[in-house]
Amino acid sequence: MKTIVFFLEEPSAKEMLAGVLPRMLPKNIQIRHVVFQGKQDLEKNLKLKLRGWRVPNCSFIIMRDQDSGDCKTIKSKLIKLCEEAGKKEAIVRIACHELESFYLGDLAAVEKGLGLKGIEKRQQNKKFRDPDSIASPSDELLKLTKNIYDKVSGSRAIAPHLGLRSNGSKSFKVLLSGINSLIEA
Repeated sequence: MKTIVFFLEEPSAKEMLAGVLPRMLPKNIQIRHVVFQGKQDLEKNLKLKLRGWRVPNCSFIIMRDQDSGDCKTIKSKLIKLCEEAGKKEAIVRIACHELESFYLGDLAAVEKGLGLKGIEKRQQNKKFRDPDSIASPSDELLKLTKNIYDKVSGSRAIAPHLGLRSNGSKSFKVLLSGINSLIEA
């Protein structure tokens, strides 16, 4: 049986994946999560964790928020750590700017997941058509939901409703593409 191992910056990413992956994965693929306590913890310990991984038939996806950093620089650094750990085939995905961009790319999922009204219709506003360009998606999501959104419980509530094809976040689509490439391999 094949296993996909996700190395994640934070618990909210695990909750997001828990809502998305069951709709994507065939039954013969297992999922494991290694959740770090922030981006510094991820970058500091990634090489050691990857190098020490001994379970056979595993593929790896490393996921981190861009935050205010340069996406290409962050991705290059993570790829280098994977290569140094002997896992050059690992896939690195960056959420532009934050995981919450995925949610802003599908306001119908936010409305349904959080039980709110009137949010979905804002999807056609210019800023929500390109959620990856919003500098602080978590702040925007808090404003949009009148402070109801919480990173972990909000991710748990919204993720099962995220559209897998219709999401406006390019970084979400790139993440799904990476997952699909491992499924098909």
